[in-house]
Amino acid sequence: MEDNSVNPPWPTDPDEARAEAAKVLADAEAAVQKHMADPEVQKEWIRQNGLIYSALIAIGVVMVQPFLQVSELNVSAKICVISFAVALPVLSALVLVTHQENFRQRASRSKFVEVGRNVGQLAAVIGVGAGFWHISWIAGVATVVAACFGIAIHSAGYSRLELGKRTAE
Repeated sequence: MEDNSVNPPWPTDPDEARAEAAKVLADAEAAVQKHMADPEVQKEWIRQNGLIYSALIAIGVVMVQPFLQVSELNVSAKICVISFAVALPVLSALVLVTHQENFRQRASRSKFVEVGRNVGQLAAVIGVGAGFWHISWIAGVATVVAACFGIAIHSAGYSRLELGKRTAE
C-alpha cells in the first residue's frame, strides 16, 4: 500500500516547534541589533527624528496660537493646549539632543531620552487630534486615524527598505 501522507514543512512535535520558534526569534533579534548598530542607520534615524521634532513644534505653535487670546476654552481646546504645553518643551529638548547626536554621529542610548521621545510625540499627536476635534469631532477622529496610518506607512516603508532582502551584506 502506498503512503499518500504529506509531511508538512514545519515541525509537528511541540518541543521541536518551540525550539525552531526560539531560533527564528533569536536570529531576528540578532539581525535587528546588527542593523541598529550600523552607524549609517543611526545617522539616518537622527536626521529623521530632528525633522519629526521640528515639524511637531511648528504644528504645535500654529495650532495653539488661536487659543492664546481666548479666556474660556472648551474641553477639546484645553486638551490641545495642555498637550502642546507638554510637547513643545520636550520636543525642543529633543531637538537639542538631536544636534548633539549629529555632532557625535551616534544616537543617544538613554532611556530618559527614549521616554522623552515617546512623551513628546504622543503629546503632540494628542494635541493635533484635540485641535482638529475642536473644529469638528470628525476631523479629530480622522486626524488620529491618519496619524496612526502614517506611522504604519513609515514603519512598513522603513522595514522594507532596511530590513528586507539585501543583495550584498
